[in-house]
Amino acid sequence: MIKGSMFRKRLGAVWLMLMAGCAMAEEWKMDFPEATVDRWQGHERHVFSVAGKKAWVVVPTQPAAGRLWTWVTEFPDAFFPRTGVPQLLKDHGIYHAHVSDFNRLGCDEQLKVMDAFYELMVQKGFAKKPVMIGLSRGGFMAYRWAAAHPDRVAGIYGDAPVCDLKSWPGGFGKGKGSKGDWEKAKSLYGWKSDEEGKAFQGNAVDDGPLGILAKHKVPLYHVVGDTDDVVPVAENTAIVERKYKQLGGEITVMHHAAGHHPHGLDDPAPTVAFIVKALKAANP
Repeated sequence: MIKGSMFRKRLGAVWLMLMAGCAMAEEWKMDFPEATVDRWQGHERHVFSVAGKKAWVVVPTQPAAGRLWTWVTEFPDAFFPRTGVPQLLKDHGIYHAHVSDFNRLGCDEQLKVMDAFYELMVQKGFAKKPVMIGLSRGGFMAYRWAAAHPDRVAGIYGDAPVCDLKSWPGGFGKGKGSKGDWEKAKSLYGWKSDEEGKAFQGNAVDDGPLGILAKHKVPLYHVVGDTDDVVPVAENTAIVERKYKQLGGEITVMHHAAGHHPHGLDDPAPTVAFIVKALKAANP
């Protein structure tokens, strides 16, 4: 039996620990260097610079424990209501972040910018494993960075994602391709010819990157339009799905009757469920 004085001492110690925890929670705030604050889709947004690029973080209505976050790599304003981002911000307390380095297709220099952004986010107290959201060519960026840092990713949500540069922008399959973007890709990666580009083994469909992600049990989730003639499903997501399952990886593919656009789903509930589950599993 605990005597009164001892009980009071223990109760006091517990109270002090609780108050210390509350103080720590109250003391935390976003203090990105030279940040400005504006509004994004009705939410507070902190805008700052990292590695010479514009970056931002959107604050959810009621932040969840652990400062969980999603990282959208490209086209952050495109079709966002269909990607589940509003529900994540409003209902699940998930921060939403982006660093702008448009159309560098996951080249080594862009990966350095992404490294700097990630490191700053974690330094400022955010969760160590975000879910990456990659729309179209942004999907390629997400896969490139995730394969380089599989221990820093909770999951990948690819939406009509480019998984093979030969398909887009190369246009060497059945897709439309983009000649200008293919030439840019060659320049960014230092390829001297089309054949050198075709021999590249860093695509999301390639065994190396997929093997790394599967080994680290990174869950994948894709939304694709079955009539997509820009990033054909058969040349991109279908290959990733088949290979990832063979490697023992977890992947879910949601099909809808659309082309390359619109991104997302009429009802993004499955997307929201995937992201919340992946974030909580990776950041206990």
